[in-house]
Amino acid sequence: MDLFEHAMQERLQKEAPLAARMRPRTLEEFVGQEEIVGEGKLLRRAIQEDKLFSSIILWGPPGTGKTTLARIIANYSQSHFDAISAVMAGKQDLRRVIAEAKERRSLNNKRTILFVDEVHRWNKAQQDALLPSIENGLIILIGATTQNPYFDVIPALVSRSRIFSLKTLSEEQLSIILGRALKDKERGYGDHAVAIDAEARAHLLQISGGDARSLLNALELAVESIQPDENGGIKINLQIAQDAIQKRAIRYDRNGDEHYDTISAFIKSVRGSDPDAALYWLAKMLHAGEDPRFILRRLIILAGEDIGLADPQALQVATSSAYAFEYIGLPEGVFPIVEATLYLATAPKSNSALGYFKAQKLIEEQGAEIVPLHLMDASRDAKAFGHGIGYRYPHDHEGHFTPQQYLPDAVMGKQFYSPSDQGREAQIAEQLNRWRQVQKKYLQEIAISKKKRGT
Repeated sequence: MDLFEHAMQERLQKEAPLAARMRPRTLEEFVGQEEIVGEGKLLRRAIQEDKLFSSIILWGPPGTGKTTLARIIANYSQSHFDAISAVMAGKQDLRRVIAEAKERRSLNNKRTILFVDEVHRWNKAQQDALLPSIENGLIILIGATTQNPYFDVIPALVSRSRIFSLKTLSEEQLSIILGRALKDKERGYGDHAVAIDAEARAHLLQISGGDARSLLNALELAVESIQPDENGGIKINLQIAQDAIQKRAIRYDRNGDEHYDTISAFIKSVRGSDPDAALYWLAKMLHAGEDPRFILRRLIILAGEDIGLADPQALQVATSSAYAFEYIGLPEGVFPIVEATLYLATAPKSNSALGYFKAQKLIEEQGAEIVPLHLMDASRDAKAFGHGIGYRYPHDHEGHFTPQQYLPDAVMGKQFYSPSDQGREAQIAEQLNRWRQVQKKYLQEIAISKKKRGT
């Protein structure tokens, strides 16, 4: 690097966006992802000891530190570090990197680490072209992707790499990053006398959605767009924070009453079959930065508790939407959440699953009875103790049903499940009623027979 290029690099560094200037350079500066780079973790040790000998793929949402972690690895390693973007680079660029890596290895015995940002954007042929160099150890790959690598990266590349999943940053972690940017005099705004009021700070942390880059970009826009006061100070209030991040603040404390009250209104609206109200409360929660996974978990619970067998598809829709969200992420991931909300809100309702708690209460009050002899496992003690003797195999009978005793004597005839007259459960209720009539008659005969025997 000559003098002019060095000067240009310094100028670019100073003029770079705040998020780029504040990028951590060491593991000590890195915030979040303790599960993979915390003290004593395998990847952290490999980085510190420069022993990253196998390829890795960093998978996570935007702004969680994938590129930063790759740059930190470069700072710790004696290997040559190359970085390319899969969006811009093609096979020709990859051929150049491989050729230079071969020359570097033959002349200086120096390894090459190649960072490929958005690696999932390469097509199969481009990813295949990288395989031989990874296979023979010429190149150590660090791939970064926002998409699930098990779907969007070819299996051969995935099998040759360790997958590390990065999580969205918590508000506490974002607060650390924000604090550093405000205090750092060299790379941040430490010499700008920036003051952020509590409401504005909370808004920026919530609406950033765990994305450090989004947070720092909003802070930069706010600071650079404000005229300093007569004392040179820059004050950021809620209105400025809203303008900077282009989202209006919503009264919503994710750990307080508003959080619980809003999710309560949402669930009650879905249970009450009001899709319009359900969408309103859903929009409020997502706009305020509520964790979509929390909402999806509640929808899955509702599908079992409030719909059940009235529409057995409801649980499948809810769980599928949770899976789809993990695969897509925000912002597009809102669509499976909306679909699940609308499906459950308009589905027939039944809370017959609560029959379980009737059985649970009975066991708590009376204790658990022993299993009737004919229902016991015949494969173990049939000869010695008669286990399983007298059991009637339903499939040997017409309609694959035959009446027999399934409950212990002490609770014989008890009914815990009460099907509703909604949706598919209405058909179940009709069929179950026929079975129960036959069963009731049979159990009465059994009871009389046992009474006569004195048992």
